[in-house]
Amino acid sequence: MDDQYIAPATPAGRFYDPFEDDGPAPEYLAESEAARAAELAEAPERAPIVETRGRRPRETRQAEVFPIFAPCPQGLEEALTAEMQALGFEDAQVGRAGCSFTADWSGVQRANLYSRLATRILVQVAHAEISHEDDILDLARDTPWERWFGAEQTLRVDTSAIKSPVQSLQYCNLRAKDGICDRLREREGERPSIDTVRPDARVHLFLTGHTATLYLDTSGESLFKRGWRLDKGEAPLRENLAAGMLALAGWDPAAPLLDPFCGSGTILIEAAWIALGVPPGISRPFGFERLRDHDAYRWRDLKDDARSRILPQLDAPLVGYDLDPQAIEFAQNNAERAWLTADSIRFEVGDAREITAPADHGWIVTNPPYGERMGTEQDPDLWRDWAACLKRNFAGWQLHAITSDLTLPNQMRLKPKRRVPLHNGSLDCRLFGFELVAAGYRDA
Repeated sequence: MDDQYIAPATPAGRFYDPFEDDGPAPEYLAESEAARAAELAEAPERAPIVETRGRRPRETRQAEVFPIFAPCPQGLEEALTAEMQALGFEDAQVGRAGCSFTADWSGVQRANLYSRLATRILVQVAHAEISHEDDILDLARDTPWERWFGAEQTLRVDTSAIKSPVQSLQYCNLRAKDGICDRLREREGERPSIDTVRPDARVHLFLTGHTATLYLDTSGESLFKRGWRLDKGEAPLRENLAAGMLALAGWDPAAPLLDPFCGSGTILIEAAWIALGVPPGISRPFGFERLRDHDAYRWRDLKDDARSRILPQLDAPLVGYDLDPQAIEFAQNNAERAWLTADSIRFEVGDAREITAPADHGWIVTNPPYGERMGTEQDPDLWRDWAACLKRNFAGWQLHAITSDLTLPNQMRLKPKRRVPLHNGSLDCRLFGFELVAAGYRDA
């Protein structure tokens, strides 16, 4: 792979973006996705924009409003909907594993740039009832794909279904792919090549009941891939799930935040970007940059405006501890790639059972070891001893911990004020919320 990018030194506590001149973003490693094996590319390709840099999009595209679906990790649907409404998409509504809204093309770009919780931004381009798999071929062939990409670009098609009577998703995927290729061959004389790793254009076919919907994927790589995480520990938390935990916890960016099981630093780095107002997509490429008539000038203006709003420094301390020195090294490296200085986030080797509070009040948001991270030699007294430390040193703080171990509150002898179902990959988890008081805390 390419040499890892190392950010230049910056003034203490400040955010530094080395791409203010809109130069190329650093290559980064794509994280594996169990459900998307073909996305295991080590480094996504930068979006080619040279040949379209001087063009302006068709005016009809700019004026047109599209139905959008933004998928997210299960359990974050309401938080994502609130985020989209805060971004100006007032018609955003909660959906199954995501939210729906409408947006013009500029809004599509803004959603990609600013959403911390979405996994992708999908533009609906066709929808119809179907009675047979071959109806998918007709639907795909009747869709004007030439508006978005041509035979000279590579293509990938993904198919998913919920309660659909179709017999073979693979055959449905093939029908959609054939319909797209037939359309472009009829209009442009050639068929596009298929590339399942680094395609120029991605299309998603979604089947439910007797309906089929075709989406144009404007994100490219999944949006949780911000571009800064190369080093990761065991079972790392995805960035959009970490941001979702902070949203559900109600963390105030002006208040201290501590993660006593910080691993490779995902929660705290996400928190720093939230507090500084750094858009999560500020340095990564997007799928829409590879589409026809991409307006690179307008896109650069949007990013320049976003950069101008980034705050220079944090208002409150962010602190992370982990017993594993290598995990702390990973966290420090990731923070550096996220253009955060050592004064922005303090990462230290430390035992969660022995730490002290950096302030009188604040938040603890953490992903403690469970499942594959738990190991076979875990100290059986860990949770009891950790709870004793919290009661002793963190009265007045709020604790939010995600785990697949539903007995965690009982093991800690703490009574949760809130429990939110979440999915961490394939694991069914809960985000438990506790209000910590002094040692007289009532046991669960």
